[in-house]
Amino acid sequence: MEKLEIQLKIPDLWQQEALRHLKDGCDVVVDAPTGAGKTYVFELLVEDGLSGQAIYTVPTRALANDKYQEWKAAGMNVGIMTGDLADNTDAPVVVATLETQRDRLIHGDGPALLVIDEYQMIGDRNRGVNYEVAIAITPPTTQLLLFSGSVGNPKKVIRWFQKIDRDARLVSTKHRPIPQDEIFFDALPDLAPRTIRGFWPRRIAKAIASDLAPILIFCPHRKAAEDLAKDLANQLPEAAPLILTSEQKLLAGPELTRMLKNRIAFHHSGLSYHQRAGLIEPLAKKGQLRVVVATNGLGAGVNFCMRSVAITTREYRVGEKSVNLRPDELLQMFGRAGRRGMDDRGYVLTASGKPRLTEAVPLHLRRRNQVDWAVFLHLMTRAREKGIKPYKETQRVTERLFSDQRIPLGLVEFIANHKHARPDEGSEMAEAEAAESHLERRSVIEILNTKGTWERRRAPIKARLKETRFLDKDQWIPALQSSKTLSGINIGMPTKIRKGKHPVYGRILPVAQVNYDQGPHALVLHAKFRKTLSSYFSKTRNRTIHPPKRWELNAFEKEILPIMPALTNGGRAVGYDEKNGVLYVTLDYSEAYIFAWKDAAGVLLINPTMRKRIHASLDELRLPKKSPDSRSVPQKTRAGENEETRNNLSPAQIWFRLKLIDNQARPTIRGTIASFFQHGEGLAIAAALEDPSFTYEDLIYEIANIRAGHRFDALANTSDRMRFVCREAFRSATYEGYLNKGLPIEYGDGAAEVMRELTAKATSKPNSFSEILSPGDIERAHLEWRSMLFHIAHAPEFEWERWTGFQKAVDAFIARYLFAAKREEPPPLTAAQSVRPFDNDSGLF
Repeated sequence: MEKLEIQLKIPDLWQQEALRHLKDGCDVVVDAPTGAGKTYVFELLVEDGLSGQAIYTVPTRALANDKYQEWKAAGMNVGIMTGDLADNTDAPVVVATLETQRDRLIHGDGPALLVIDEYQMIGDRNRGVNYEVAIAITPPTTQLLLFSGSVGNPKKVIRWFQKIDRDARLVSTKHRPIPQDEIFFDALPDLAPRTIRGFWPRRIAKAIASDLAPILIFCPHRKAAEDLAKDLANQLPEAAPLILTSEQKLLAGPELTRMLKNRIAFHHSGLSYHQRAGLIEPLAKKGQLRVVVATNGLGAGVNFCMRSVAITTREYRVGEKSVNLRPDELLQMFGRAGRRGMDDRGYVLTASGKPRLTEAVPLHLRRRNQVDWAVFLHLMTRAREKGIKPYKETQRVTERLFSDQRIPLGLVEFIANHKHARPDEGSEMAEAEAAESHLERRSVIEILNTKGTWERRRAPIKARLKETRFLDKDQWIPALQSSKTLSGINIGMPTKIRKGKHPVYGRILPVAQVNYDQGPHALVLHAKFRKTLSSYFSKTRNRTIHPPKRWELNAFEKEILPIMPALTNGGRAVGYDEKNGVLYVTLDYSEAYIFAWKDAAGVLLINPTMRKRIHASLDELRLPKKSPDSRSVPQKTRAGENEETRNNLSPAQIWFRLKLIDNQARPTIRGTIASFFQHGEGLAIAAALEDPSFTYEDLIYEIANIRAGHRFDALANTSDRMRFVCREAFRSATYEGYLNKGLPIEYGDGAAEVMRELTAKATSKPNSFSEILSPGDIERAHLEWRSMLFHIAHAPEFEWERWTGFQKAVDAFIARYLFAAKREEPPPLTAAQSVRPFDNDSGLF
């Protein structure tokens, strides 16, 4: 029987209230659940007519593209700015990522309206400082509209706005248009076929049989999502098959096509943008899929809802680390249950020991103990140009940050401690060390031992890894039972060499291509491994040796496997395997040596929590009087003004140590370049430019490594120059949010090789890496690379020969290789795919 859908939208009372406040010129903070209709407030405002440009910011490029396409299809005059893409940027409405607006806000040139969707990002570990300072420096002529459904203390945000002289209103509703119920899988009638096996397949089949599909399932990582989707596609009884066009099949590939036919899909960042946003998401939105299995890390980035949601585990992977889902992340994920206009209720499906609806609660925002280095260095540069004292310019912004206390940068104390120094007096590092030496001599380092008490740290001793313990989630475990223990070894990828309740982790290293058609010399060593081998042979035999490129397997076993510990920082070869034409060697680090600290109980600890205690007299803890050498003693300040970073240094001291400011608190060349970028990215670029032998062409490609992450490590052959110069320049220092062992936090070798092939072959699909990398990884790396190059091309001018020369080289490179090609449109849905099925009558489920 044909059903009639009535498309009549009447604003809810809270939406009308928000619209009134906006028309009155107030800032508005909207607190409403996922799916309640927050975006509709903005759309109503656009319909009524905007006076000036509105910038609508979202956390990710994928969400920006989705919103841009949605509004464009609805006939709105809309533009987009996402770093790698800029189109119709003078439109009345522009969808953007917030970071693209930073320079505009710094110079006081804000839009008429700035919308910040998902403003809970203020609490994000990495990007929170960017969101916080962007709001703080937004000019008073710009109206602010903030959206979120997962903030537990929105009134504190209103108080913050009032503190910085903004007229703000809170509009809040707890009403969900689609109510939610929690259902235990085991409480469902067992109507699934007996042939279905496995914990999750059986439970999902029961849910489908109980009319709870479509179902969105979250898994901890890509492989788990793909494996579960494959398992479901193989075991679930066939529904009415989903018919794909030839273009859609080509886009999906054979494996995903087979799953889609049975109306099942997986969804993760390894898929290309068109696979996700042009195929899976549109089909899910139209109700054409009965199960979608996504990764937990994409919980906030999934832009569709389904009738039911299940979360398989509380963990997910960030890089090579596993972290637990926060309650507010659970709230966002469970918020996807229930489709407005399609469902009367949404359902949260759970099982014993799995996340529950009661665990999903909003996040109480609080600022992280960090500041946005780039913005403050930029303000200090402007102060120098205007003849203003640097702390005066920065103090204005620190007083506007999201905190009830003042956020000190330490500039006043730093300048006071160095005021007798000439600008060029001595080495900067020597000055910094001298400034702390007095109290350093009176300090002791303590560790938190295995008994939970503090004890004085003894000198580290050399020990085998198998003898040591690692602190993981507040528990001391054998070091190699955690994959994090070996995360600092930049060799291969983590792997389990022993499974079970007490696993042992090692590394798996790709060393050669396997070409069986080449006869006995079937192994072709990877360039990077061959380089390592050459270095070892040359060092041990006191002459330059270039090992052969091709090897027989027997010779490889006899000559290379026994010396793997010397080649891999102690990793003993315990096996090898061929996969997709690549030979991988499995490395066991049990016998590798490491320096550890022995506590009073005799336990060898790798990563104990440490603290520094200063043993000083009461006189020494008072404010010192002025004296000729007073600048060598760090002075204590008033209560609330001596907040330190976790390594006991103020931002000013850190900047001085990293040579971002001189001893007069004026940004150096390095600091000026760093101020043009986000996080530690500018530090890496500045360090590379300081090396005159680093060619512009090599640097252009190696910039791809800055945001590449760990997934490209296996491909690294020659692009390790930036890694070397960064660690030399920054002494392998770690500062949360900026540097990790001297490198930007998202740094990973290997992407440069992929980008070289992309430009050399003028293709978007480098075939030689397709066996190791997924299309989404390559696409994301290429977008990040493009984004950085465009950012450099449009960064401020600065009179330094290396910078101006590099900008010209980047301009020429963009003109030659990265012309602004428009993204190809994905194949459209067919008429049958576009008709929203009514689940009970369609026979699809």
